[in-house]
Amino acid sequence: MTNNKDYRIEKDSLGEVKIPKNVLWGPQTQRSRNNFKIGGPMPFEMIRALLEVKKAAAIVNKKNHEITNEKADLIVKTVDQLLAGDYADAFPLVVYQTGSGTQTNMNVNEVIVHLAASINPHITLLVNDDVNHSQSSNDVFPTAMAMAAYDAVKKLLTVLSQFEKSLTAKAAEFRQVVKIGRTHLQDATPITFGQEISGWVSQVHHDLSYLEDGKRTLLELPIGATAVGTGLNTVTGFDTAMVEQLSVQKSVDYQLAANKFQALAAHSGLNFVHGILKTLAADLIKIGNDIRFLASGPRAGYGEINIPANEPGSSIMPGKVNPTQIEALTMVCARVFGNDTTISFAASQGNFEMNVYKPLIISSFLESANLLTQVIDSVDRHLIGGITVNRDRMSASVDDSLMTVTALSPHIGYEKSAKIAQKALHEKTSLQEAAVGSGYVTQEEFDNWVDPLAMTNIDR
Repeated sequence: MTNNKDYRIEKDSLGEVKIPKNVLWGPQTQRSRNNFKIGGPMPFEMIRALLEVKKAAAIVNKKNHEITNEKADLIVKTVDQLLAGDYADAFPLVVYQTGSGTQTNMNVNEVIVHLAASINPHITLLVNDDVNHSQSSNDVFPTAMAMAAYDAVKKLLTVLSQFEKSLTAKAAEFRQVVKIGRTHLQDATPITFGQEISGWVSQVHHDLSYLEDGKRTLLELPIGATAVGTGLNTVTGFDTAMVEQLSVQKSVDYQLAANKFQALAAHSGLNFVHGILKTLAADLIKIGNDIRFLASGPRAGYGEINIPANEPGSSIMPGKVNPTQIEALTMVCARVFGNDTTISFAASQGNFEMNVYKPLIISSFLESANLLTQVIDSVDRHLIGGITVNRDRMSASVDDSLMTVTALSPHIGYEKSAKIAQKALHEKTSLQEAAVGSGYVTQEEFDNWVDPLAMTNIDR
């Protein structure tokens, strides 16, 4: 290695490379920086996962006497410093690079080597022979993908669980608040607002269940597969030892991939779990749309509920308040839908022994999981708790509705009930007036039979 005022020169298998003098990366990282100025950086969750893999490999290789104790200990010490410190600038490579993630794997290897040299200049680590010992980018990168995705899903589950609790509390709060139900955007029979919210709760609960079950597939790690799945250049038991060590480091019960050839050539688990994220996004759009329609107005819309006025809604209309949390939510969900299409296509690609869309798959997955985590937490904090009801508006809609006539059907039949509803509609009278005036029911019968709260079957 030779130095200049502004840069240093290092060599790799292709020759010399000029590298900015004070950075921690090496020639392969620099080549990637020169050749791929496309898009944003690799998610740092992937860097952290790769560092965990390097630490585990050093420990396992030490036990197997594949590298010296001194080198292994130095790698572990260096990785611990990288995980604890602020070294994001040392990992500058972008998502849109080689489809195997090789350049990011080498970036991590090179940073470990260079930082280790400053920690202990008396031990020389080699990028490939020491830090990358018993590994290939082809198994290390998908291992890190699964680890990073699992961590992201765990965070999402935490906020989603809290979101379910917040909605459950609102369902209880409004358990007996009667409102008109709507189907096809037309009046239907009465429902309580608590019952309506309970539907939202159940949607979220199902999504939680799907994610809890689905995340297990992300526990399968292909480490030890090396280049094509055969485990070439690893000692017997390296794969199981790596899974055990990573499980200890992360306090996660990882499993060895059942078939390493599948684990390198396909990313079915990530594709499957992201499909659950898409399902969650679909449910959140439904819930979000219900909330913003019910809150529409305040006077020319449904106006049945109020949402917090978090910020002014218009630069020209004074006093306007908009459902901005819901707008952020639905935009995130639109992004998740797009990412699902991207991941589905990318998971179908690659040839023979390796899928070569790995960086795109994991960056899209993590973007979806992280955005959903952030927006669900935001909606929970800034909207759900502040929902109140306009009882007068709800009561007026129930009283004015014609569909409470449904309660008369068991007593006078469908046809006579329909005639009463049509009479009220055409003569612009209340349902009660039309019913009593029809001669089919008495005032006392109407009062006994048409009880909106009883019609909700709330105590069943």
